[in-house]
Amino acid sequence: MNEILFSNPVIVYLLSELILFVLLLIAFIISIRVLIHWDFESFSPLQFKLEQQAYLVTTITLFVFSMKFLLLLYFAFTVDSLASLIAGAMCSAGVIDANEYGSPLLALKLLILFGLTLWIWVNFYDLRTKNYQWFKEKSWIFMVMFIFITIELLLDFTYFTHIDTHQPVSCCSALFGQLEGANPLPFGLNISTLLILFYLLFALVILTLLTHQSLLYIVANILFLYIAYFAVVYFFGTYIYELPTHKCPFCMLQKEYHYVGYLLWISLFLGSYIGINSAITALWLKEENPTSIKIVMSLLSFFVLLCSTYVAVYYFKNGVLL
Repeated sequence: MNEILFSNPVIVYLLSELILFVLLLIAFIISIRVLIHWDFESFSPLQFKLEQQAYLVTTITLFVFSMKFLLLLYFAFTVDSLASLIAGAMCSAGVIDANEYGSPLLALKLLILFGLTLWIWVNFYDLRTKNYQWFKEKSWIFMVMFIFITIELLLDFTYFTHIDTHQPVSCCSALFGQLEGANPLPFGLNISTLLILFYLLFALVILTLLTHQSLLYIVANILFLYIAYFAVVYFFGTYIYELPTHKCPFCMLQKEYHYVGYLLWISLFLGSYIGINSAITALWLKEENPTSIKIVMSLLSFFVLLCSTYVAVYYFKNGVLL
């Protein structure tokens, strides 16, 4: 049997995912029955029972979805802990790249995180209504997310069981460096134009957020999320590592860098996801929550400020930029 499966973090992670999946499966089965027979205008004993079951499903789903956020962080920790077991791996980058399932699994987890955030947002508005106005909408979101989470569970087991500890993998320098002089930045950008776009898009995100331009905000936020990833990996990250050749989105999750990567990526993705889903619900459900604006502004501003602080501190300490 693959020795990776004997790793304590992997055992805890897979068991946790399996337990949460069983809970979701129960909620999924109940949800199908509730959706088929749901009629809020009815005062029958069946409808009363369905409303109780719907509350149970909501409670289970909210608990499981909340735990999925924590499990994503634990997944990052688990993958990083395996780096010492795999030849050539210096951090999570090499472990993720250890087989063909790693990158799709990580991408799927980020997609699921977006879907979970949308469900939580719709659920928030649904619980504020007296007649469960958005119950069916959030139930359909749940159904779709259950399918994705099922695929995720299968990929989890497939990924970990197919890691070959004797097969050397590429380190992050090889994966994210400028191999053979190729430009890794999108649209043929250089670092200067990348940074200009980074700050301009951040300003556009804040502006469209404050002026409630939901559609434009969604576009601006997606672009900002995309550009911010490259800005962190190929510019701001080098100041975290204090090494111009060290370009990796994963090493900053390690103890040597005070786990600052968790703060960076959580504030970026959570801020973006909350903002995009808030805009989606504004367009779709015609519901707005002023608190979400403050949350998004706080998270994204913290992200930009933290990135910029590393550059400023390095410059004041050394008098030069990398």
